Amino acid sequence: MLKSSIFKFSIWAILLLSAGNAANATEIAVEEGLGKESSEEDSLTRYDRRILRYRKHWDVLMPTQSVIQTCGNMGIISLGIGWDYGKRSQWETHLLFGIVPKYDSDEVKMTITLKENFIPWRKDWGKGWQFEPLECTLYLNTVLGHDFWTKQPTKYESGYYPFSTRIRPNLGFGERFTYQIPNNRRKRVKSLTLFYELSTNDIYFMRFYRNGNAGFWDVFGLSFGAKMQIL
Repeated sequence: MLKSSIFKFSIWAILLLSAGNAANATEIAVEEGLGKESSEEDSLTRYDRRILRYRKHWDVLMPTQSVIQTCGNMGIISLGIGWDYGKRSQWETHLLFGIVPKYDSDEVKMTITLKENFIPWRKDWGKGWQFEPLECTLYLNTVLGHDFWTKQPTKYESGYYPFSTRIRPNLGFGERFTYQIPNNRRKRVKSLTLFYELSTNDIYFMRFYRNGNAGFWDVFGLSFGAKMQIL
C-alpha cells in the first residue's frame, strides 16, 4: 500500500509539471499569434469567429500557477495547480494533492484540498519584488482512506462525534513575497512567490472554544509554500 500511494503521488506530480510545461508552450504560441490575429480577423468566417470565442471560453480553465505547500492540515507535502483572476489578480483558486506519512497507522494516505485565496493589496518594493502583507484563505480538504467517514457510523451514539472525520473546513491568513522575473529572462515561469500561512480548522477552533486555556499552537498550524506563476 505504501508503494501504491507513493506511485500515485508521483503520477500526480508528473501530471502537474506537464500541465505547467503545456501552459508555458501555449503562452508562447499565443504571443506569436497576436500579431497575426488582428490582420486575419477580418477575413474569418462567422463559423471561425464562433470557434475562436468557444476556445477563449475554455482557455479560462487552463491553470496559470503551480503550487507546492507543506503542512497546513493537508499533508506533509502537497502539490497542485492554481488559477488567478480578478481585476488585480486578487483571487486565486488552488487544487492540491497531498500525502500523509504512515506514522502509527497501517498505510500512507493521500489528501485532496480545494483552496480559495484573497489578496486585498500589494506593495511594490522595486527591482521586481512585491510584498503582500495579508493573504486570507479558506479551504476544504479530505483524506482518502477507509478510516474516515462523512456521516457518523451507527455503532457510535448520536452526537458522539460532532464533526465529520473525512472533510475538514480550514481558515487561515498569511503573508507573501513575490519576485517578478524580468521579461528578457523568462523561460518557463513569470514570477515566483514564497509564502507562509497560519491556519486552523473546525476541530482546533472548538478545542479553543471549549477550553479557553488552549495554547496558540494548539489551535493554529504553520505552513510554508511556493507558487510559480506560469501565465
